[in-house]
Amino acid sequence: MTIYQFLLPFLLWVCLPHFCSPEIMFRRTPVPQQRILGPRMPRSDGKILHRQKRGWMWNQFFLLEEYTGSDYQYVGKLHSDQDKGDGSLKYILSGDGAGTLFIIDEKTGDIHATRRIDREEKAFYTLRAQAINRRTLRPVEPESEFVIKIHDINDNEPTFPEEIYTASVPEMSVVGTSVVQVTATDADDPSYGNSARVIYSILQGQPYFSVEPETGIIRTALPNMNRENREQYQVVIQAKDMGGQMGGLSGTTTVNITLTDVNDNPPRFPQNTVHLRVLESSPVGTAIGSVKATDADTGKNAEVEYRIIDGDGTDMFDIITEKDTQEGIIIVKKPLDYESRRLYTLKVEAENTHVDPRFYYLGPFKDTTIVKIAIEDVDEPPVFSRSSYLFEVHEDIEVGTIIGTVMARDPDSASSPIRFSLDRHTDLDRIFNIHSGNGSLYISKPLDRELSQWHNLTVIAAEITNPKEMTRVAVFVRILDVNDNAPQFAVFYDTFVCENARPGQLIQTISAVDKDDPLGGQKFFFSLAAVNPNFTVQDNEDNTARILTRKNGFNRHEISSYLLPVVISDNDYPIQSSTGTLTIRVCACDGEGNMQSCSAEALLLPAGLSTGALIAILLCIVILLVVLFAALKRQRKKEPLILSKEDIRDNIVSYNDEGGGEEDTQAFDIGTLRNPAAIEEKKLRRDIIPETLFIPRRTPTAPDNTDVRDFINERLKEHDLDPTAPPYDSLATYAYEGNDSIAESLSSLESGTTEGDQNYDYLREWGPRFNKLAEMYGGGESDKDS
Repeated sequence: MTIYQFLLPFLLWVCLPHFCSPEIMFRRTPVPQQRILGPRMPRSDGKILHRQKRGWMWNQFFLLEEYTGSDYQYVGKLHSDQDKGDGSLKYILSGDGAGTLFIIDEKTGDIHATRRIDREEKAFYTLRAQAINRRTLRPVEPESEFVIKIHDINDNEPTFPEEIYTASVPEMSVVGTSVVQVTATDADDPSYGNSARVIYSILQGQPYFSVEPETGIIRTALPNMNRENREQYQVVIQAKDMGGQMGGLSGTTTVNITLTDVNDNPPRFPQNTVHLRVLESSPVGTAIGSVKATDADTGKNAEVEYRIIDGDGTDMFDIITEKDTQEGIIIVKKPLDYESRRLYTLKVEAENTHVDPRFYYLGPFKDTTIVKIAIEDVDEPPVFSRSSYLFEVHEDIEVGTIIGTVMARDPDSASSPIRFSLDRHTDLDRIFNIHSGNGSLYISKPLDRELSQWHNLTVIAAEITNPKEMTRVAVFVRILDVNDNAPQFAVFYDTFVCENARPGQLIQTISAVDKDDPLGGQKFFFSLAAVNPNFTVQDNEDNTARILTRKNGFNRHEISSYLLPVVISDNDYPIQSSTGTLTIRVCACDGEGNMQSCSAEALLLPAGLSTGALIAILLCIVILLVVLFAALKRQRKKEPLILSKEDIRDNIVSYNDEGGGEEDTQAFDIGTLRNPAAIEEKKLRRDIIPETLFIPRRTPTAPDNTDVRDFINERLKEHDLDPTAPPYDSLATYAYEGNDSIAESLSSLESGTTEGDQNYDYLREWGPRFNKLAEMYGGGESDKDS
């Protein structure tokens, strides 16, 4: 079996529009009839296993990519030794792209590519070929596999993964410092020719930077590139295949390179001398100004620390570094005084805090400037000689006596006179006063240590020429004690003595108190004002004393109580004493001395009432309470004004009151009808018990032009619909009929006939509901006769 194959011309360096016309046919290498597949192995039949002869074989096919011809591209030819040329064999192709990308002529075995092939999409295709008998469809050759390999051409340019790169390198770097590496890729076959061999070159960015052709590493090309001169650079790098030779394809990318800062610039003050001013009244800590040294560097390389290194104001001023603004803030360290000194000079230094040792030769990285501070005068308030004053005075000092003097001066050069005064909020009782001219504090009212031991005053010193400039100072006045109070009993003593008391028996222990507070402490002495035959006082010498009996037995019926005057004195100067009287009651006691009862008559006699009188008073009080209770109960049971127990809604209320006639202005206010818009008063209804009266609702008044008839109808409807009205019907009589009415008066008060001329017997014929009216008006004759 023989296989023929066309070889395509080798056109890798030049590009031709069509293939070469000559075809080269390759015949299959002769194969021995038998080939051993492996070592002989014994069989059951005693024969040696041999490999069956292969009928056809071929080498792999080659196809050039990116074919541009108008016909199908010829790949190769399959031919079997069994093919007699009579068309009895059929060639079949299967595998990658069979039937679509690659087609085969069933009769001749010619293989063609139907379209352009891109090696970068797929570098080779694996297919299978078979020859079968067209009539029996049985294979005449076993199926074999072959490969179509795509030959590469230089049809892809190198590409960078990023269009723009960003890199940085420190300024002042040495030549050859690596900045960044860029790498381009080529999709062509790196194993076939130079299509994928990339060489790098720099198109823009010289002479500052260079690039290594093989690696794409960008390096610095100039020494001492200064960021302060130029910070940004744009470098364009080209990648070219075919080893950079002419005709190769290329791609470019842009690299933006930034020079990062290093500390290669020292700080510099823009001025050699800085002038500042400050008021002498500025408190400690006040910022009076700032100085700033400029540094061409950025970030931490520009950070500066300020300090005062010399000058005559180092103890009066200080400087702090403001980190955000990199300024040196000068502040007041001690209080200033224009009158003492008016000008200070400081020498301020600014130094970098982060210095790079590589650039010491560019130093020193610090600078100095002179700061002159002028003190400005202000009108200062007076200054007291002390921050506070303490005066001590005895409480018996006379009114008008000076207890102390406060002193103040004007610190200004003008030395304005001072006026002193007391803050009366600290002396509401006006016990003290002060001389406005010399500051002498004196007493204006008597003192009493027992009322107030301390007085906390505030003295004000103000300039006479400028009263707004004032200063306050605290003055503490301590009141010293004087023995001006006599001792007294500590408590009220309820003392009794038993009738069966023995001589020398203790009946009471007494003590005393004194408002004074002597330095040596309290010491009291007890004694009797006069010799007493019944009792005596024994001083215990510990500020207490005992009351003892002097006789045997007491009789409460003879004397119910005794008064015992006791003299209490202290030991301070001058000695103060007082007399306290003990009331000693005589009581009946048991055998152990416990009180059982004392004289009751002795307690009642001072009031002048006996036991019988008290009993009579209590009886009278009880009787009054009973009468009051009965009256209240009767008031609750008061009968209603309506006497009938029938349906009260159909009854006419009888008031049993004839009224006062037309002169009775309290019966009805006729002005309401004549002026319906008048304000209504809450008058009590007379047809119900006042305790159960409901408050009527307030309704809006009718307009002035409302007819009286409409007014009456509205009031009638209102009372009919009022849910708060009690279930009583009342008869309201109105003596007003309106203007130009043809009807006569309905009131009986204005009737032309007398009551006796009318006959009301017909009321009885109307039924039982009108019996009440018949009784009231039908009995007129009998009333007259009587």
